Amino acid sequence: MPRYFTEQNSEEAVNGRMGASTDPRLAEVMTCLVRHLHAFAKEIHLTQAEWNYGIDFLTRVGQICSDERQEFILLSDTLGLSMLVDAINNRRPPGATENTVLGPFHVDNAPVRQMGDTISLDGKGESCLFEGVVVDIQGNPIEGAKIDVWSDNADGFYDVQQLGTQPKWNNRGIFVTGKDGRYSFVGIKPVSYPIPDDGPVGQMLGHLGRHPYRPAHMHYIVSAPGYETVVTHTFVGDDGYLTSDAVFGVKETLIAPFEKVSEGQTLWRSPFDFTMTVA
Repeated sequence: MPRYFTEQNSEEAVNGRMGASTDPRLAEVMTCLVRHLHAFAKEIHLTQAEWNYGIDFLTRVGQICSDERQEFILLSDTLGLSMLVDAINNRRPPGATENTVLGPFHVDNAPVRQMGDTISLDGKGESCLFEGVVVDIQGNPIEGAKIDVWSDNADGFYDVQQLGTQPKWNNRGIFVTGKDGRYSFVGIKPVSYPIPDDGPVGQMLGHLGRHPYRPAHMHYIVSAPGYETVVTHTFVGDDGYLTSDAVFGVKETLIAPFEKVSEGQTLWRSPFDFTMTVA
């Protein structure tokens, strides 16, 4: 271990101070973090002014965080880190439904509804029938799969963003599959919306020439005993933000058809099957 810190030995000097009793995983994580952080500063020749601005930026990110808003997660989302961590921890075989980010607007204990029920309670938006089947990797239907769904309303807001304006549990519900593995419910064709951009992360996006919009999507958590839980979205196939999602959540396999309906009780139909893997 170097006795004194220099520009050349900076990584070794810092990592060499770690105690012998440090938890092995913590030691591995911190050693790697220091190595890459120092390499970053050296590669770009980080100036004192840039370092000061970075510290100020992270301070402002922390100051805007609250029980209702997590700006650090938003920062992670917009830098693609959230999606990368999700991808690393949810590798699945070809054909299995892919994960994407949970998002900040999931609410536990949504009401359990009957197949075919309507989740849209505010009367806004273009009605859409969502339907499909939950199967295993061999294509066998899964009975007892719980499908937790939620989306924004026609104005681009989730119910928890407009308490007292939207009905409670608007555009939310839980459905449980029978022996055929099929699911169906009526919601609305979702609309695209911006992530919160009135804070430091929004300012960062502006400086980078990036927009804050997410493409229209329906959220799903699909779970069943003995299977890996799938946390995902289905995306509206003709949305203009599919290839520039502010949080990088779009995967090509999750782009769903939204078909105009000429006959029936809804204006749209969106079929999508979920394929689960054994846990």
